[in-house]
Amino acid sequence: MGPLEVVEDDRRLMLGGPKQRAVLAVLLLHRGEVVSTDRLIDEVWGERPPATAAKTVQVYVSNLRKALGNGLLVTQGRGYLLRTSPGQLDLDRFDALVAEARQALRDGKAEAGSDRFRQALALWRGRALADFAFERFAQNATAQLEEQRLAALEDRIDAELALGEHAALVAELESLVREHPRRERLQAQLMLALYRSGRQADALERYQTARRALIDQLGIEPGPALGELERSILTQDPSLQPPPRPTALRRAASRRRASVLLLIGAALLLIAAVSAALLSGGDDTRALSLQANALGLVDPATGHLRASVPIGGTPARVHTSGGPGVGDQR
Repeated sequence: MGPLEVVEDDRRLMLGGPKQRAVLAVLLLHRGEVVSTDRLIDEVWGERPPATAAKTVQVYVSNLRKALGNGLLVTQGRGYLLRTSPGQLDLDRFDALVAEARQALRDGKAEAGSDRFRQALALWRGRALADFAFERFAQNATAQLEEQRLAALEDRIDAELALGEHAALVAELESLVREHPRRERLQAQLMLALYRSGRQADALERYQTARRALIDQLGIEPGPALGELERSILTQDPSLQPPPRPTALRRAASRRRASVLLLIGAALLLIAAVSAALLSGGDDTRALSLQANALGLVDPATGHLRASVPIGGTPARVHTSGGPGVGDQR
């Protein structure tokens, strides 16, 4: 999203001059609805339309039909209807990706949520309807779309804070709060990122800066959430500690799995060695000596040492299983 563009097969379509593009923008904002000629005139020209406005709208619509093709723009009664398919607009794809991202967060999948939010936000090429910034018809729509973008951005930051990315977020958040000083959620996210980065004093100073801005500009104190966060930082509430990073968790799990496999492998080797000694022992009466850090197998009938099996550690690593036979290795 950004300036109005229509792309077909990687080719940008020519949409005409500013007023003709404005007609298309109004139809897009009300896609799937019949927009009357009178409303188009009012939206595009305001209170002082030219005497030829109705005829000019007809010309603009005819030109847009030729540019868009595929019967997307049709006449219905005294108005016009723009038909679009799901996913045909950047806004549709943005909404779908944001919905997927929020569902991923509800499912506890912060990494997937962050990825989807980033894909959604990458569709923005600047402020929505930027080429109609001073047109009356675009004011409310632009504000609503910008709010949707910022809400998705804040959700993405929450996902990445949950992933332990606080240090990497500080610079971005500092830029965002300068641009949007009244958004308390961004202020809180910056405070939390600073605190988790070992910058408690900076986090508390950020609260005071946000508080002064709200008092000076709006005459109000910060909301309860921001105030509670300040108190938690002052008391170093343990709940503010960063979560373990997923990469570190995966690495630790991998080490645990490797350790278990090594222990299982050692136990199997021990069992195999003892079994081989038992099977091959027969009437062999050659004298054996017990090696250091080894398990000795004694023939109960003769009292002779029949096998010496290294255990890969000190005797403390061996314990009995509570029944007859060979001990288990820890």
